[in-house]
Amino acid sequence: MKSKKSILTRRKFFKNTGIAALGLSFGTNKSWGAPAYIPNLLKPNSKINGIQIGVITYSFWGMEDQSAEATLQYILDCGINAIELMGNVAENYLRKPQYEIDRRTLNRLKRLDRKKEISRDEKKQLADLKQQQKSYEKAATNWKKNRDPNDLFKLRKMFNDAGVEIYAFKPDDLLGSKNSDADINYAMKAGKVLGASHVTLELPGPPYGPKDPEHTLRLGKLAEKNDIKVAYHGHTQQHAKWWDTALKQSESNVMNPDLGHYIAAGNTDVFEFLSKMNKKIYSMHIKDRTTPANGQDYTPFGMGDTPIVDVLQLMRDQKYSFPATVEYEYKTPKNSTIINEIKKCVDYCKDALES
Repeated sequence: MKSKKSILTRRKFFKNTGIAALGLSFGTNKSWGAPAYIPNLLKPNSKINGIQIGVITYSFWGMEDQSAEATLQYILDCGINAIELMGNVAENYLRKPQYEIDRRTLNRLKRLDRKKEISRDEKKQLADLKQQQKSYEKAATNWKKNRDPNDLFKLRKMFNDAGVEIYAFKPDDLLGSKNSDADINYAMKAGKVLGASHVTLELPGPPYGPKDPEHTLRLGKLAEKNDIKVAYHGHTQQHAKWWDTALKQSESNVMNPDLGHYIAAGNTDVFEFLSKMNKKIYSMHIKDRTTPANGQDYTPFGMGDTPIVDVLQLMRDQKYSFPATVEYEYKTPKNSTIINEIKKCVDYCKDALES
């Protein structure tokens, strides 16, 4: 579904501006909690000609086991050696209580109760669900009081011993405008402990910025105190000047753009954008999407309108230092698996960087 309408190619961009064996595949171990790797012996390598290809662990959301040990195995199976770690993996490692209440049923019963259309059995079910929620909230509050970012050193060591570095950390529900300074400081300290140079979140504001400059200022100042960067992610709201306010507020405010979403937004200036802003980019998500004219679809790498090959080669040739983070979001084919599809994405990037 390649668009015939031109998205400025890398070659044309150079002309106009005057700018002149991937990883090992590890067999899946069905006994989760006992990863099939030998520390310090066989390690993956997805840094190709100076460009680090990574993955955000959100890519594995469809896998049944979301433990840190299982997630590490998925990463190794994909031949990847550096990642953006999602908060759920870290929190699972720290044994945060799991929310297992059926929200849909709870909300439906609450609506019936408000309308006074609830049956006796449903009322009993609602009371039981409310009690479960109350118990969860109490356990989660106690967990929160006792959490310590230093407990994540062991998680970092487990990943590092397997050859996997954590360059970015995306905590769950800890960096929002309604969070306390204690929550935000915890998230940033956790990122530091994990070895990340930056924490990531969607640029604040409805529906993801840039309409909350007070909060980006707050985050920037807290990041300065914690000696870490806070990198703002974007979806189809992205455009070249979208991050300007946050970047001006603090040197600790940086960027985590998404190449696929940038193209799906209809932007055609991606090479100028990267050339101008590369020093402010600390990591960039890569996925393949089509332009608005072609439906803004998510596709396997090489089948959409996103110039992944040209962008990776630009990064290589201009020696940009930020990682390219694979984010797997297209539908898994019936005859394939999430792991196999992510491996194809990595191989696609490898071929681009070795060409």
